[in-house]
Amino acid sequence: MTQAISETFMTRIKALGRLWRDFSGGRGDGPVFAPDLPDDDLERLAEQMRACLEVRGGEVSARARAAELGRAYLALSADGRRRFLSLMVHRFGPDRTAVDAALARLAEAGEGERAAVERALRTALEPPWLRLLTQFNALPEGVKFLVDLRAELMAMARGDAALAALEADLKGLLASWFDVGFLELRRITWRSPACVLEKIMAYEAVHAIQGWDDLKNRLDSDRRLYAFFHPRMPDEPLIFVEVALVKGIAGNVHDLLDTAAPAGDPEAADTAIFYSINNAQKGLAGISFGNFLIKRVVEELTAEFPRLATFATLSPIPGFRAWLEERLAQGEPGLLTAAEHRQLTAMSNGLGAKGSLKALLADGGWGDDAMLAEALSAPLTRLAARYLVLEKKGDGRALDPVAHFHLSNGARVERLNWRADVSTKGLAQSSGLMVNYLYNPDEIEANHEAYAGTGKVAVSPEIKGLVRG
Repeated sequence: MTQAISETFMTRIKALGRLWRDFSGGRGDGPVFAPDLPDDDLERLAEQMRACLEVRGGEVSARARAAELGRAYLALSADGRRRFLSLMVHRFGPDRTAVDAALARLAEAGEGERAAVERALRTALEPPWLRLLTQFNALPEGVKFLVDLRAELMAMARGDAALAALEADLKGLLASWFDVGFLELRRITWRSPACVLEKIMAYEAVHAIQGWDDLKNRLDSDRRLYAFFHPRMPDEPLIFVEVALVKGIAGNVHDLLDTAAPAGDPEAADTAIFYSINNAQKGLAGISFGNFLIKRVVEELTAEFPRLATFATLSPIPGFRAWLEERLAQGEPGLLTAAEHRQLTAMSNGLGAKGSLKALLADGGWGDDAMLAEALSAPLTRLAARYLVLEKKGDGRALDPVAHFHLSNGARVERLNWRADVSTKGLAQSSGLMVNYLYNPDEIEANHEAYAGTGKVAVSPEIKGLVRG
């Protein structure tokens, strides 16, 4: 986890310490631990964890103790939190003796007793730490605490098998709580609660929101913003999508984000452009509900605007430039066609510049030179098509994470747009290119099945021509 994320996590959960102090009845007799949780404190902490698990004094007392345990965690340093979680893993994991005994009984069980023995094995495999974590669910803001805790734990677990097991269990717990059937779709408007609007601004990671005027523009009459919420986190968007209602498929994000542009007529729009999709909760990574969001939003938009005929994205290509630079570092043979080599060499000689693609891209000023940018448009667009369609991970998934998301949801790669995002971020990620993914309701299921089954990427004739070129 980055330092910024850690600081955000700690800023948010410090407020929980005060809230949970009130929840525990203001009891001040709970154990106090040194911030780094030295060895002398570990046994006292283990005893507090055991008390929570044994439900001494009934459920109400147990939850008050859980609040005290949570407050103790919040008061620790980063090293102390790691030691806290490591103690939980090593002292309150599955009882291996009970697991081995259950396995032995299973091996000898007859057909009539097998079901009971399997239940006993499942019980033995369930670690007490899972019950400890579950107790936070009953605390105010407890679910949000666990979501943020997993965000921090994901970084701690790298290279630590024990913490990785805890992280996996916490992910499974959250996945059961955040089933899409429990989620509520809400449209966000300028009249939505200020706390929600502030979080939308903070969580927007695709195209940063530049203040309240920018946000208001994204909530105008020709725009829609929808988010999923969970009933235990009513003011926390889980994932949200920003939509522009336009005529024709948009190819430039600056036009969509222009706060000075007049609002369009949504009733005259024939196309819905999904131009920003954000997973707002890092602790829910790997728990997918983005595909359900898009489908639900399409249903909402179709009901409100029957004239809409096209649903597409205007998406970044975040991994393209990194992939290209890696290939360029290995040498350029096979990347450019002979005609592209000749064109770039002639253009470079005229400008007194080096003729290789690697050298041209290394010169940060190429984006400001109209002639040079035009010369680079064809090779870079063709290479971007190759990257999106042909470059795969070992498991057959698209190398680009945004491409994988949309292809998994049944979209097809429709069109590449040159100089669609010439912001510093856009140039650094994709040399200014953006891509439209098209969601055709008649093709979504077939596209999804083909991609999930064989890794086949659905493409438009235009993209197919670029890849063959």
